[in-house]
Amino acid sequence: MRKDWGVVRQQRTIKQSFTYEGLGLHTGKNVKMVFHPAPPNSGILFRRVDLEPNVEIPAKVEYIHDNEIRRNTTITKDGAVIHTVEHILASASGLQIDNLLIEIDADEPPEPVDGSCAPFVEAFQKAGIENQGVPVHFLKITDPIHYSEDNVELIALPHKGLRVSFTIEYENEHIGTQYSSFELNPDVFVRDIAPSRTFALMSDVEMLRSEGLIKGGSLENAVVVDRDGILNKEPLRFPDEFVRHKILDIIGDLTLVGAPIEGHIVAIRSGHLSNLKFVRLLSEELKQKARTAVGGKHGHWDINVIQQIMPHRYPFLLVDRILELEDKKRVVGIKNITVNEPFFIGHFPGHPIMPAVLIVEAMAQVGGILLLSSVDYPEKYLVYFIGIDKARFRKPVVPGDQLRFELEMVALKKRFCKMKGIAYVDDQVVAEAELTSSIVNR
Repeated sequence: MRKDWGVVRQQRTIKQSFTYEGLGLHTGKNVKMVFHPAPPNSGILFRRVDLEPNVEIPAKVEYIHDNEIRRNTTITKDGAVIHTVEHILASASGLQIDNLLIEIDADEPPEPVDGSCAPFVEAFQKAGIENQGVPVHFLKITDPIHYSEDNVELIALPHKGLRVSFTIEYENEHIGTQYSSFELNPDVFVRDIAPSRTFALMSDVEMLRSEGLIKGGSLENAVVVDRDGILNKEPLRFPDEFVRHKILDIIGDLTLVGAPIEGHIVAIRSGHLSNLKFVRLLSEELKQKARTAVGGKHGHWDINVIQQIMPHRYPFLLVDRILELEDKKRVVGIKNITVNEPFFIGHFPGHPIMPAVLIVEAMAQVGGILLLSSVDYPEKYLVYFIGIDKARFRKPVVPGDQLRFELEMVALKKRFCKMKGIAYVDDQVVAEAELTSSIVNR
């Protein structure tokens, strides 16, 4: 397996809108949120519908409210704020939902009834999650990024995928020192992270109540610990539930970077304040990579993304760009034909014509991208073409032409599919074929 492969997947949103209601953790007020699907490249956007005019606040680092970072994460814009967004962001990020519009009628989301992300996750899963035909732009950690202050340390290290490792240290013996590390994907998040509940020391609860906060807090939606142990009737869900919830929190905070992270995040004794300072460092790294990027715009299937999906290389990679992709349904790709193509040396000297078999191969590669883009970690698979039917060639393809391939999925059953493809040059049909293929492990 090549070491330069990165993570590739499509952007995702929810299939349908849904409503979630409950009490705000600090205000104790009834809050209503409506989650809507959002188009590709829009990110997660909160809309305060109780204000006139409505205020939209993107979940991005630029909108972190520095004066309100205490025991939660707050974002702000034009004087409007939304407190305690980390659990919603963690739920979306953990499920790999990239684009959302969240309407909210208060300054704080409702706290889930059990203090974990599990109710949010269940609501997202019930609404359904769908691919959007546009690639995700990741922040790929290529060199260590380090933040430290007092006894807190945060480090981002190169890593394939996303791993989060966290260490906490509390004087309270019922929490103590805990360490946990997870290779994250939606299944791991749902099973091992989302059920972990928010927690607090009893001394902190008393202090927060004296400040008029946590009016919606209770032993039902938080784990409370004093010197004698856990005050809740429900026992811990995991032996290390406290550090798992810290992992949940940092997943939510990292969402504000503005792009999913490919790397290993190591956190020691960190909280929201230090998390968000680290988020700023990562955001600057993302901007720097955007300034120095070559090969295409973010959110496009350019040659860099294509090479992460397809194993083919010179002289046999015959796709330059994907113009359109509708998940598991349709794809449009192009191949620019130049006089420097190696096959023109012998086909034919003095009369260069692209071999018909290579036109079909290029068509098949475009179809392969449609097929592989629908699976997670496409670099683990190959597409084998097992049948070519009804192939017809209408016009020669010569140097200077641009081949545009349009393929539609005719049938898809597990790892087998059939596509119908047409190749155009200047809107004239030059070739067509029906292709049957399967995905196999690499």
